[in-house]
Amino acid sequence: METKEYLLAIEGELKRQVARLDEPRTKPFHDMLAYHMGWTGEGAGPAATGKRIRPLMLILTVAACDETNAANWLRATPAAAAVELVHNFSLVHDDIQDNSEKRRGRITTWKIVGAPMAINVGDALFVMSNQAIMDLSEHYPAEIVVQAATVLHNTCLDLTRGQFLDMSYEERSDLGVEDYWPMVAGKTAALLSACCHIGSILGCVDEGTQDAYRSFGHALGLAFQVQDDILGIWGDEAITGKSAASDLLEGKKSLPVLHGLSQGGKFAERWAKGPIQPDEVEEVANLLASEGAYEATYALSEQMTALALNNLREADPKGEAGEALFELAKKLLKREQ
Repeated sequence: METKEYLLAIEGELKRQVARLDEPRTKPFHDMLAYHMGWTGEGAGPAATGKRIRPLMLILTVAACDETNAANWLRATPAAAAVELVHNFSLVHDDIQDNSEKRRGRITTWKIVGAPMAINVGDALFVMSNQAIMDLSEHYPAEIVVQAATVLHNTCLDLTRGQFLDMSYEERSDLGVEDYWPMVAGKTAALLSACCHIGSILGCVDEGTQDAYRSFGHALGLAFQVQDDILGIWGDEAITGKSAASDLLEGKKSLPVLHGLSQGGKFAERWAKGPIQPDEVEEVANLLASEGAYEATYALSEQMTALALNNLREADPKGEAGEALFELAKKLLKREQ
């Protein structure tokens, strides 16, 4: 089965969940959520919705746990919707907190409806994620639903932990590489780990296999974020779609930057003098690379990639869904630079 069928089912479930607000008095509110989800407005379509990686990983995990029951994954679509709604709730709030005017090439929700209303949009997406995970009770016993919901709720707290660390790091000058991992574990790895963990719970496999899937998602998230940090400084804008200058201009405490600061060399001296200017970006990026930041960060990316794939092999996903899960992981871990 192609992933297209999974993605169509996921999108249908997402629209069903968001339709809770599609009533006469709250239709404009529903339209705000629909815009953010990429379904309506200028530029609507696949580029605006994003790739739905997280719900797809959850569904593929469910299907790969039980290849004998081809339709088993359909019962898990509410959980897939739940993790994607959580992801989008965090994006709405992130855009406000980061003062971002664009998301996936479109004007961000808060720039259209204002920050106060956009906060409400994010809150609605968060509440709907909780409602969606409870919809599993239609097909799963209560103890399974509680397990899945517990993972989701714990993950949401981890997301806020990661965001707190990320925001608090902006004003700190005493950070080291060791401070990086707790932050990205919350911001990026937690939800990917939850997708695989919940998928394995709904796939009804033993705890050892669940742990292997959970560990796979965690390592995948770390590797993905480390690669994103590399692309944020040395990536090809024409390929990645984001400016390679942005991370240095924004003063992000990414892994390469923290490595460079730990060296106490010329990069650290320049960083201490204040914000990097646009005409300095190429020079500063080259300076950072010359002090070993690119090489060290790339090595960590390779290490996390190997760990993720080893964990997935340990989980031993079955059938076509298992093959698709490996393909998706390798695609995420080999993004063009």
